[in-house]
Amino acid sequence: MNNSNKRRWFWSISALILLAIFFVRIPVFEFEFKDRSYFLLGDSFQLKWIHSVEKEEWIETYERTGEELLLSETYFKTFGAGVPSNGENTELVNGFVKMDINLQYPELNLTVSENVKTTIITDDREIPLYTFASDYDVVHITNEFINIWQLLSAQW
Repeated sequence: MNNSNKRRWFWSISALILLAIFFVRIPVFEFEFKDRSYFLLGDSFQLKWIHSVEKEEWIETYERTGEELLLSETYFKTFGAGVPSNGENTELVNGFVKMDINLQYPELNLTVSENVKTTIITDDREIPLYTFASDYDVVHITNEFINIWQLLSAQW
């Protein structure tokens, strides 16, 4: 292969990489804070907090469905204020009542607080949202499709 062909291959591959960076869209969960956004890869995440009345952990599992968020299941320790009454397949799992919910939302507007330890759980870590925002700030959570260059700028 002569130098001319090597250069042609180099520029062709470079052009393909640039096209991918700007035009390939990747599904992410976007967490939009007051002054910045973060993106989370994956098909699901869990939202965990301490219930303000019951003072027990509450965990909800959200999944990607098209452009919306699906609340697929919830885990709680005691029945009381705010507990869903229309869940299905209720069972006891590791000290929690697990209930299938299956409600779709176009977005979530979540008030964050250190008092309730608002936290995102992924496959490999926990992200304490209350360390990224002031108490009672709202985090806007959506299912988005973004370019690779956007992902590189603000990924957790």
